[in-house]
Amino acid sequence: MLDVPSACTDAPGSPLCAAEVARGVVRMLLRHDLTAMAEVPLDGGRRADLMALDARGNIVIVEIKVSRADLLGDGKWPDYLAHCDRYYWAVPAGFDTAPLEGSAFLPERTGIIVADRYDAAIVREAHSTPLPAHVRKRCTLAFGRRAARRLIGTVDPDADGLMF
Repeated sequence: MLDVPSACTDAPGSPLCAAEVARGVVRMLLRHDLTAMAEVPLDGGRRADLMALDARGNIVIVEIKVSRADLLGDGKWPDYLAHCDRYYWAVPAGFDTAPLEGSAFLPERTGIIVADRYDAAIVREAHSTPLPAHVRKRCTLAFGRRAARRLIGTVDPDADGLMF
């Protein structure tokens, strides 16, 4: 479960923050039998906003954008494609998705999810590009180990010092 920071309030007319978009996306992914984890480090020093696995081991990465400036200024996202079978942009309802139709954002490869804090919908399906087996194995093992470490931290917060 994602914690929504106190800055993310229900004030009428306030834009959604990334944590609220993530919450809605995670709920939608669960309905599609994908289990997600937030803030997943990737090889090369990048960090995926959300990474999810389905029952067949397919990997989905979701990059959340809540401002146009952040979207247009993000030059690192193509690095994420080497770590997933499908890649989505997630934006809050009302967000101008027109830039995502431009060739720089690979609309033939990437999908779009529109979300609020309660739910989300896929408005453009992502094209699936299967990962090589060795990359899938490395990413899946890293995902599982990270998830286990996070779970251990909820049971024993002091165990973090024991892990290397």
